Amino acid sequence: MKIMKKNQLAILVISLMLITAGYLNYQTGQNGEAIESGTTLENNENVNLASLGDAKLVNANIVEEKKEEPKPEEENNEKLDNKEKEIKQTNTNISGDDYFAKSKLERNVMYSQMTSRYQETIASTTGAPEQKAVAQEEINKINSMQNAIMIAENLLTSKGFAQNIIFVNGDSISIIIGKEKLEGEEVAQIQNIVSRELKADINNIHISMK
Repeated sequence: MKIMKKNQLAILVISLMLITAGYLNYQTGQNGEAIESGTTLENNENVNLASLGDAKLVNANIVEEKKEEPKPEEENNEKLDNKEKEIKQTNTNISGDDYFAKSKLERNVMYSQMTSRYQETIASTTGAPEQKAVAQEEINKINSMQNAIMIAENLLTSKGFAQNIIFVNGDSISIIIGKEKLEGEEVAQIQNIVSRELKADINNIHISMK
């Protein structure tokens, strides 16, 4: 009986050893898979993080580009500022040389309109010969006066009065000079030029400064 018990005990011990060895092998296999799975997850996580990093970088660039684009309100404000500058610059120029250039242009347009009306009278088929003769005479007067004014203004420019303009209203002649002050000799010089070229009385010549 004792021998049988010893054999049974040996078999039991061997069985326990085999069971223990099998369990250890099983645990080792599970740990290996867990390690491999952990590595795979870690690699996947690194890949996903890298992808997210790229996506964030691209999005950041898009946001920066959008910030650099001008807003409609800013564009409108910039246009308004430029427009105000142009208006201010125009107003400033009108007080200088442009005043004389603009005034001469308006004066010449007036003479051109007067000439056109007289030419219509001449071209009319119903107009009397006397009316046509008067109209032609007026045209000749306008042309002669324009030539005399042009010569006088050019002479004044050559004498140092670069900014000047002459207006004729019947016998009265007005001259505007672009200076703050005129000396007595300068006034006499202007009067002599205008009187000679426009055949006007000195008493009818009026000089003002701008």
